[in-house]
Order: sequence, then structure tokens, then C-alpha cells
Amino acid sequence: MNPEDFVQELSKRNFKLSEPQIKQFNQYFTSLLLANKQVNLTRITAKDDVYLKHFFDSLTPLFTFGSVFEPDSTLCDVGAGAGFPSIPLKLLRPDLKVTIVDSLGKRLHFLQDLVDQLGLTDVKLVHGRAEDVGQNPTYREQFDLVTARAVANMAVLSEYCLPLVKLKGNLLALKGPKAASELTEAQKAITVLGGQMRQQEELRLPGSEEERTLILIRKVKPTPKKYPRQAGTPHRKPIH
Repeated sequence: MNPEDFVQELSKRNFKLSEPQIKQFNQYFTSLLLANKQVNLTRITAKDDVYLKHFFDSLTPLFTFGSVFEPDSTLCDVGAGAGFPSIPLKLLRPDLKVTIVDSLGKRLHFLQDLVDQLGLTDVKLVHGRAEDVGQNPTYREQFDLVTARAVANMAVLSEYCLPLVKLKGNLLALKGPKAASELTEAQKAITVLGGQMRQQEELRLPGSEEERTLILIRKVKPTPKKYPRQAGTPHRKPIH
């Protein structure tokens, strides 16, 4: 997917990119490649692949579950790495108030430079592990939307993310192909943490064989105080 195809595909979905937005995505690509020489941010570096597998992929929740992206929503992106999916979402929806949580300082340094280069406002970077941030009253149950892309399996991911989602807010998980079995195994964790499965959509990225699964979970009751557990515990002992 070259940049022209990207613009066209977004237009088909009623998102018409302005010239400044097109330039922002191009600047994002340039900055990503430059920083990737110093910090391991991505294995995907070909321009067409970055536009398809990073930029377009990050925007699929907006195309699929658009109704949950209410105006001026607060969004927390857990383990964003090089800024996916939150920065592409922010470029398309500048009204979103974004908080990015990552445990690696070098990645956050890249993201701070990127935010400055792209001229973005209402983007906050938080250095920490999701388990610690989820117990911090500043962030706990504060967000309308929490996103995570390729971070962990659903049981573990739910413990990282659901504590951050406010009541009646939503968790959006961007997963690879055939995530149904993962979701079945995570059912108990989702319920225990106050979530309720709303929707699961399987899709294929345009003009490719790349399959994806998007999972939407609604927060229906508060997360019990003991969750998330200490850093490392959700991964070692997932809720089953």
C-alpha cells in the first residue's frame, strides 16, 4: 500500500486526508526509519509495508467500531512501542486526548520527538509498566478507550488494560488472525476484571493476505482493587 493507495482507502471509508495530514504520515514514516537505526522499533521498514501493516492497521478500530470514538474521547494506548495504534488514530482524529504507556524509556524518547515533529497536542507519555500504571489513581479507570496492539494474549492483556478503562468505557484489542480460542480462554479474566465481550470482527488488510481480529470489550463494573497484580504476575499467572 503506497501513500496514494493509503489516501484512497481512507477516502473510501469517509476519511478524506488533508494535505497537512498526508505530510504528517510521511513525516511519521521518515522519523520511524531514522530512529529505527538507533532503537529497535520495528522490523517492518519498507514504505508500502509501513503504510499497510502499521498505519492502516492502526486505524482499523476507527473504521470498524467508529461509534465508540466519541468526540474528545480520552484514549490510553498500552505498550504502544513506536506509537501504534494511538498516533495514527490521533492524526485522523485530532480531538482524541491520548495517553501512551510504555516501559522502555528509549521508545518514549522517540515518541516525544515524534509528537513534537508532528505538532500534536493532548498527547501525554507515561513511563511505566501497565501493572503499576493501572494501580495509580491518576490513571486507574480514567479512560473512555484503552487500546493495545500485539502486546500479550487476551487474558494477560485484559489485566493490563481493563483497570484503566472507566465504567462504560471500552477496551479495543488489535490482534492477529484467528484470535477466537484466545478469547475463549480469556473469558474468566475479562469477567473478573469488570469487562463484557461486545464484538469481535475478523478482517483482511486491503490488497493483502494479512488477517486481523479486532476485539471490543465494554467495562460494565469496576475492576476489583487487587487488579492489576504486581508487575510480571499477570504474565506468569494469568487469570483462568
